[in-house]
Amino acid sequence: MSTTVTTARGPVRGERRADGSLRFLGVPYARPPVGELRFAAPVAPEPWTEPLDATAYGPTAQRRPFAEVTTIPEPSVPGAGVLNLNVFTPAADPGAALPVLVWIHGGGYVAGSAASPWYDGAAFNRDGVVLVSLGYRLGIEGFLHLEDAPDNRGVRDWIAALEWVRDNIAAFGGDPAKVTVAGQSAGGGAVQTLLAVPRAKGLFRGALSVSGALPSPDGPEVARAVSRLLTARTGLPATAAALRDLGDDEILALQDRLSEPGHDRAGLPPMLSLAPFADGELIPEPAQESLTSGAAGDEVPLMLGFTADEFSMVPGPDGLPVGAVLGGLGLDPARTGAFTEAYADTAPERLFGRALTDAMFRAPSLAVAEARAGRGRPTWLYEFAWRSPGAGLAFHCLDLPFAFDLLDAEGVRAVTGDAPPRALAAAVHRAWVAFVTHQDPGADWPRYTTEDRATRIWDAEPRTVRDPLGRVRALWLG
Repeated sequence: MSTTVTTARGPVRGERRADGSLRFLGVPYARPPVGELRFAAPVAPEPWTEPLDATAYGPTAQRRPFAEVTTIPEPSVPGAGVLNLNVFTPAADPGAALPVLVWIHGGGYVAGSAASPWYDGAAFNRDGVVLVSLGYRLGIEGFLHLEDAPDNRGVRDWIAALEWVRDNIAAFGGDPAKVTVAGQSAGGGAVQTLLAVPRAKGLFRGALSVSGALPSPDGPEVARAVSRLLTARTGLPATAAALRDLGDDEILALQDRLSEPGHDRAGLPPMLSLAPFADGELIPEPAQESLTSGAAGDEVPLMLGFTADEFSMVPGPDGLPVGAVLGGLGLDPARTGAFTEAYADTAPERLFGRALTDAMFRAPSLAVAEARAGRGRPTWLYEFAWRSPGAGLAFHCLDLPFAFDLLDAEGVRAVTGDAPPRALAAAVHRAWVAFVTHQDPGADWPRYTTEDRATRIWDAEPRTVRDPLGRVRALWLG
């Protein structure tokens, strides 16, 4: 059965599901970024009068998956109108004033899809939360510095989507004053970035960063260096005028050239070269610096964390001594011995993956938690430690079907095995719902402080542990 809701731009027709909840898919929050708008800031859609069919996922900015096989099923939907979002709601009652979770997908800022079955809002709707998932421009179109276009176009897309939520979510049963922004991997980095963006202030009251990933180093000089690298390797000027009429395959080929190894990449981030960066305008300073210094985001309650193993399975570069590899990831050479001693139970070929996990996810999130706790700001830290029976690891993305309480979704059993612990999913999901609803995940998970460093460990038997990440802090932050 269909249901129609009127937005500020026009009516949208969604569908009622078997459990009584509603979903509205592919709702445009900005015009299709094509032609003159391809590298422009997002522009509000033209109004319409007839009900817009919102019963199927809209086009995705992803034109190919991140890899041939991805942990998360990530459909690519063709079409130009990629700046769209999906609303899952218990009931389209303007008076309901329900809390809202806005979800930003991951994918290294170059891939990912809001149309994934892992991001379905059914369990959140069951528990009285409206869920919104959004698409945004990726890769070159979203994040390459161009001399004749606004920087951080993907970030501007996130802001435009949040402004749409502010202006329209009440009609879908949500409360625009009760919005929590959340995301995983690149999406977790998006959350941290938005905390550092003055223009995003007031668009959400809570933040949830899951395995948040940000580039390092970061800044306008790095972004300009990436643009110069594109020109040096391809001969194309890094301008909207030169790139605007290229096809999707041509843009993807340029991205491939940018990611190729080479000595000309010296000084550039080893990963995430196309990502949000401090442009001095929209993003005044690097998000990590802003969050640790207290320059931004301190007034917003923040839940953040990571999986125990993230990228631990990634093999290291051949032929390089351990010290050089660890130094390339930012570890003080004087601590190489301490690192190998701390991870003495890790096979030598896995040390790089362990260091990458620490450098990219665990240490940065821990630094943010430490800094905010030192200022008495509301912060909750977790580690997802339940290990998949097949891989024997708590790897990147494994926690998502637990948080969304979707253990029966497509592709989940391939990564969790046939008997994932449902009690763990219920516990993680319950904490998320509590945080979105009350800005506190519950009494059994106290705030992170510099006195006891209480950290929630999500395992078959969830528990809160005092300072379980001391060796990570000592190695990378001490």
